[in-house]
Amino acid sequence: MEVDKKEEIASESSEEQVVNPWEVSAKDGGKIDYDKLIDQFGCQRLDESLIDRVERLTSRQPHVFLRRGVFFAHRDFDLVLDAYERGDKFYLYTGRGPSSEALHLGHLIPFMFTKYLQEAFKVPLVIQLTDDEKCMWKNLSVEESQRLARENAKDIIACGFDVTKTFIFSDFDYVGGAFYKNMVKVAKCVTLNKAMGIFGFSGEDHIGKLSFPPVQVCFFAVPSFPSSFPHLFPGKDKLRCLIPCAIDQDPYFRMTRDVAPRLGYSKPALIESSFFPALQASGENGKMSASDPNSAIYVTDTAKDIKNKINRYAFSGGQDSIEKHREIGANLEVDIPVKYLSFFLEDDAELEHIKKEYGEGRMLTGEVKKRLTEVLTGMVERHRMARAAVTDEMVDAFMAVRPLPNMFE
Repeated sequence: MEVDKKEEIASESSEEQVVNPWEVSAKDGGKIDYDKLIDQFGCQRLDESLIDRVERLTSRQPHVFLRRGVFFAHRDFDLVLDAYERGDKFYLYTGRGPSSEALHLGHLIPFMFTKYLQEAFKVPLVIQLTDDEKCMWKNLSVEESQRLARENAKDIIACGFDVTKTFIFSDFDYVGGAFYKNMVKVAKCVTLNKAMGIFGFSGEDHIGKLSFPPVQVCFFAVPSFPSSFPHLFPGKDKLRCLIPCAIDQDPYFRMTRDVAPRLGYSKPALIESSFFPALQASGENGKMSASDPNSAIYVTDTAKDIKNKINRYAFSGGQDSIEKHREIGANLEVDIPVKYLSFFLEDDAELEHIKKEYGEGRMLTGEVKKRLTEVLTGMVERHRMARAAVTDEMVDAFMAVRPLPNMFE
């Protein structure tokens, strides 16, 4: 089944880049063309004026992922800010498919950014754990899927979410009632032609490929409708939803946005990120994969593991001799240590200094990798300590179906 899922379903030919919920690959192994994706998907560039508005409305410095263009595209984020400026609140929705014991750094990015949004705008958050999907597609037992959901929930909670503003739910535990009613309503609105247009299906595709996304889109769609959570948002059917996600998830939410007005809801807004590259990648030709342990830094990696992976596997844009490197400098466009520092080094001035010195040959690859090792080791160790403090009782508290009376304060 997993092989079938990863078959190309995008409308581009095999010679073009492929970006969809199951596969991300660049043309001829090169860079993902994000400008082309914006044109192809019909979303908008997240420009400086919007980032400035976020700073003005929240009275705090924009997150590093905003400042450096990690989150680079959106759908209706400007309308969310317009409404917020008028005094209308919104809620956040993100999720995780719990198919593995440990998360890698690429998995953490949406949660790190969502935590910032929750704190900056003082809004509630729902987090979906699709344990049912992983049970079906990863050939896991129901019990194992549920166990992994709780283990992943501990990593998510360790990111620092506010329990008074956050509801984490698993599909096995929560789907039913108002949530399931919305799923049925969505399913009745999605025609085969619509699915074929958004996901790039053709008459030659097998029935398994056609059947999966309509079911999946129902699961992914309905958390963006406030009536799916009557214990949280009673009588607030017009409440807007903002979804932070990677841009490969855009096709699912295009379908959701098409259905929402027909069911009486606001279209969910999206704020979309670029991909976090694998260690061995050159530049931005794909995203980190959980299937290759050496392509990723995991939150369970030791300091020794992190140092070894960076030194052995992180693709370098440095030259093959010190003399040549001093002469022409590093190619920053393909250098993975610089890419990773752009995600996780908080100090803007230090990052620019490294890029200048390294790009002009005065700093060597080993020095850049050493600094990245320090940054990631500290980050992973802080996460490990925070996760160790998360108890089963804390997980129960986040996953309890209860009102959140102070969620907009």
